[in-house]
Formats: sequence, structure tokens, C-alpha cells
Amino acid sequence: MASSIARVTEITAQSDKSFDHAIQKGIERTCKTLDNVTGAWIQEMTLDVQDGHISAYRVNMKVTFVLND
Repeated sequence: MASSIARVTEITAQSDKSFDHAIQKGIERTCKTLDNVTGAWIQEMTLDVQDGHISAYRVNMKVTFVLND
């Protein structure tokens, strides 16, 4: 039976459009750097507000990837 080892890393991503867009940008960028990304957990979502309007959507996520043999 094969076994594998996974690692979790913390990523912060930001967008001026939406939380979904920030998540998508973060995952896309992570997949360019890390191989074998298998999942993510959204740990925190925050907003920046300027003059009564949302200026940035920020997500802090933990991304899981499987280490190569």
C-alpha cells in the first residue's frame, strides 16, 4: 500500500473585486509555485475600507500539497 506525506502552508491573497477572486488568485499563484496542491482551508477573510467603501478583499488560507518522493 502506497503512502504519502503532505505539507500545509499559509497563503494570503488580495483582490479589489471579491473574496472569491482573492481565493482564485491565491490558488492559481500557489499552483505555479507548488506541485501537487490538493486542497485549501479559508482561515480568515478581512476587508479594507476607505471612505465608507470596500477597497480590498483579503483571504488568509492554508493550502495542502503532497510532497514528491
